[in-house]
Amino acid sequence: MSERATFQHLGIFSDLVDHVGAVGVAKEHEQVTGDLCQRIRTLLSVEPVPPRLQDLRIETTWTNRGLRGEELSWSTGFGPRTVGWVIRPDDYTERLPGVLALHGHDGVKWYGKEKIADGPEPVDPTIRTLREELYEGRAFANALAAEGFVVLAYDVFLWGSRRFPLDAMSDSIRQLTNLWVESEVRSGRAPDEIARYNFAARQHEHLVAKYCTVIGTSIPALVSREDHIAAAYLSGRPDVESIGCIGLSGGGCRAALLQATCDLICAAVIVGMMTTYRSLLDHHVEQHTWMFFPPGLSSFADWPQVAACRAPSPLLVQYDRDDQLFRLEGMEEADREIREQYVRSGQSEAYQGLFYPGLHKFDRPMQADAFAWLKEKLMA
Repeated sequence: MSERATFQHLGIFSDLVDHVGAVGVAKEHEQVTGDLCQRIRTLLSVEPVPPRLQDLRIETTWTNRGLRGEELSWSTGFGPRTVGWVIRPDDYTERLPGVLALHGHDGVKWYGKEKIADGPEPVDPTIRTLREELYEGRAFANALAAEGFVVLAYDVFLWGSRRFPLDAMSDSIRQLTNLWVESEVRSGRAPDEIARYNFAARQHEHLVAKYCTVIGTSIPALVSREDHIAAAYLSGRPDVESIGCIGLSGGGCRAALLQATCDLICAAVIVGMMTTYRSLLDHHVEQHTWMFFPPGLSSFADWPQVAACRAPSPLLVQYDRDDQLFRLEGMEEADREIREQYVRSGQSEAYQGLFYPGLHKFDRPMQADAFAWLKEKLMA
């Protein structure tokens, strides 16, 4: 480079970026060669045959406002059982398209599926607050089911039923959490059990990432594996036809990885989770989950290339122009790169990139567009 960029979080080491010269952060776009999808699958240890969930149980059922729900639990092979909800119209007897509704990170790990779906129990105030901020107050999974889909919302590794208990975290994390609680109390705020846990879990994610590295895996690989398990289950249900996936933020990250690695996915919607890696440098790396950074990925691909590698598999990406987690320039560049890949695939119409005003969110107008697009792609 003729000019040396300076990044706030790297300071006098800013030239490290150009010294390494990884594809994902290169200034000039590089065309990736070879079978990119296969390289991503190898990186995430995606199995040739989709893994199957183990010991499936139907825990309870319910009906509410024209929808029928099933609470399921299953084993992924390690750790506590996964709890998931299947939500579908109550009055349909024929097969319907299925959608994996993927919850995000949100800095809230006490809950998973509850952030985007209503189950048989009342909604906790923590969830109401989160939904007002991100989903315009709506359980979008239930709204999607009401449109004629079989929707599966479930907890994934590190969230909800799959979360680490607080007493399994390190002494240093618990001590740091106690100091934070004391500070909040002195400021007139008394964190409840959920807030206390969510603070600790944010610190704990770094420790889990280290353990994953030591044992030869990664957080995105484990999360993606559980999403593959859910995809195989949903696609195999007798009441389901073709399947898609949808998610905001961390859920959009999961949707991108599924779109790249899971041939069962016939249409994917990525919301509020698309940019180039280079545009994250300076202010935005710190804000994101380890799910967004599969170790080694940027040595051969950028994030938009991940989303587009299965072109012309139908893909909708929704961008928030004022998203506080990304720079607009990075989102616009990502949109161009994905669009170019779909043009090269010969089916440019299979990709749609839509920009909306406002901060990081998946509000009702965005939901309406996404639902209509899923209908077009999965109900055709």
